[in-house]
Order: sequence, then structure tokens, then C-alpha cells
Amino acid sequence: MDTPTPAPADPDNFHENGGPPRKEVVKETRPNFKELKTIERHRREILLRTELPFWRILLFWSGTCLKEISTDLLVWLAMLIYIGIRICAHSLDYVPDSVALLEKTNIGVLGGFLSFFLVIFVNQTNGRYLEMYGFSKACSGRIQDVAGLAKTQLPPDLGKKLVRHFNAAQVSGYVGLNAIGQGSPYSKTYFFDVYNEQHQLLTPEEMKVLDHHDMDNSGLFMKEMCTWCQQDIAEARQAGYLDSYQEKFMHDRILEFRAAMDGMYDYTDQPPHFFYIHFLVLLSALYLPLFAIDTAYAAGWGEETYVGLDILQGVIVFLQCIFVVGLRELGTKMIDPYGDDLEDLSVILYVESTLEICSTIMNSKQPPKKPVVTKDAIA
Repeated sequence: MDTPTPAPADPDNFHENGGPPRKEVVKETRPNFKELKTIERHRREILLRTELPFWRILLFWSGTCLKEISTDLLVWLAMLIYIGIRICAHSLDYVPDSVALLEKTNIGVLGGFLSFFLVIFVNQTNGRYLEMYGFSKACSGRIQDVAGLAKTQLPPDLGKKLVRHFNAAQVSGYVGLNAIGQGSPYSKTYFFDVYNEQHQLLTPEEMKVLDHHDMDNSGLFMKEMCTWCQQDIAEARQAGYLDSYQEKFMHDRILEFRAAMDGMYDYTDQPPHFFYIHFLVLLSALYLPLFAIDTAYAAGWGEETYVGLDILQGVIVFLQCIFVVGLRELGTKMIDPYGDDLEDLSVILYVESTLEICSTIMNSKQPPKKPVVTKDAIA
């Protein structure tokens, strides 16, 4: 009995980097373009706050640690423990034996170790964040490099086609990030299709050729667009518009662009180890209640209770919560800078500025040149 031959695997049936198979087409639930623009506007506003006077910075709520701290259960647990012990201290007229025992403990050692690990975590995620920012700007820069040479060396039709394909590779690359990590808010429907309609990045015929790629769940669309760009350059070389050096220059820029995009995908696919993050969360969950207990017991009992001291020690507990939870949340926020948080990278700005610069390059015109008088003509 003959064994049936299995059907060839769909190249986009699996996510890149070993992800699960793609899902069936469902209604798009990610932010639409208007919502993405609103998020982008708030991001740019937050970036302008960094040079404001300190008193104005303190008045903001969005884009600050206060919003995250106010909803963190660990902060409220630590504060409730402190308040509960202080209420008990005021209700007693003697000093419990447990107070003397707690005086022998040293919670500060644990706090020192936790601070050390939290700073390392934030430093690591900040390094990742800046690297991924560099990748995004590198993609924009490589497109501009190619656009400049295309304007001066290629016929208008071929040059514009190359730049169109290159910009399509960038926009589709951000959409493909949805296939890995925590997903991406940039969808084909509400991101790529919008820019494609505004700037005619790809013709309907070209989109039909690429229709087999699931842009929302794969980076292969971006990969093929890079190959199309290389084919455009090879076509220009064969037609005699480019020499070997110029051809190599443009091929190198495309490969650098693809490497920068791969860097975004690699970092997104491999966040910091969950073991390390769980370790920090566990230490925080143990340390803050212990710190609250230690501080509450040290604030005085019986006749040595003072409301002013209780308030001061409560502020210290709250500041410690801000430090621990704030650093942990700061590090977590920077793990994936291509999400929809206000602290994430300004992807729309990078895309639109690249499109605007490329349009300026491709449409640039000089005034009519005066004829050059040569030495032979003078003679």
C-alpha cells in the first residue's frame, strides 16, 4: 500500500525563532491607527518633560512610577502591616518581649543585597533598550543611505521603486514583531496598510505576490522585501547605472538594515531570564513586609509612642516601597520597547520621518546649472 505524500509545509506556518503555529484569521483587536497616533503623541510629550523644573516633574502622573506603585499589592501590604503594628503599639501600655528579639535582627543586609540585584537588573534592561533604539535608528539611516545614491545614480522609476520596497521592508518589519515576545501593537490592517495607502509602498500586484506571507505572525515578509531590494540593485547594475563599488555599497546597506531588524527580533525573542525576574520578585515580596515589621517595631511602644515619629517612619517605609517596586517596574518596562506603553520607543516617528526624508531626497531639485566654461573654450 502506497504511503501518501505529505503536503509541503507552508513557510509561514510557524513563527520565527521556534514559535507556535500561526492562528486562524480573527478580527483585529489591536490599537487602530488613530489610537497608535494618540499613544505616540503622549510618548513625545513625555520625552519633553525631562528638562522641566523638578516641581513640575513631580506634578505628573502618566509616565511616572507613581501610577505603577499605586496599583502594586506589595506596596499596600507593606503599608498595612506597618499601620497595623503601630495601631497595636498605641493600644498597649507595655513593651512586648518580641521587641527585644527583633532588635537583634539585621534587615538592612537583605536590603543591601536586593538593591544590588535591582540595580543590575535595571542596568541590563536599559542596555537592551538603548541597543534596540540603536537598531531602529540604524534601519532608518540605511534606508536614507540607499535613497541618496538611488536619487543620483538611478533613473527615477527604478530609484523610486527601490526606495518604496526598502520602506515597505521597514514598516512590515515592525508588524512582524507580533510573532515573537509579548506581541506588537502594530498590525498589518492598522499600520502597514495605512502607510501603504498613504505612500504607495507596494502596488496591488506586488501585494498579491506577497500574499502568502502572514505579516502579522512572521518576519518573512520583511525578509523577502530585503531580497526584492537586492534584486532592484542587481537590475540597476545589469543596466549599467551602477558600477561594482556602488552596487556593493547599496548591497551592504541592505544587509546592515536586515541585521538591525534581526537584532530587534532577537532581543524581543530573548528577554531577561524568568529565573532572575522571579528571584527579584521573591526577594521583594519577602523584604518589604519584613522591613515594614522591623520599622514598625522600632518606632516605640507603650509610653514611648509618638504620632510624629509614626508618620516619619511610615514615610520611610513608603519610600522603601517606591525604591524597590519602582526599580523593578522600571526594569520590566524596558524589556520590550516595541509595545504600547508610553515609555516604549516612538516607532511611528521613526517610520514617518524616514518616509518624509526619502520623499525629500527623491524629489529634490537644483536650480538650472550655468554652462561650465572650459580652458579649451577660452583658448
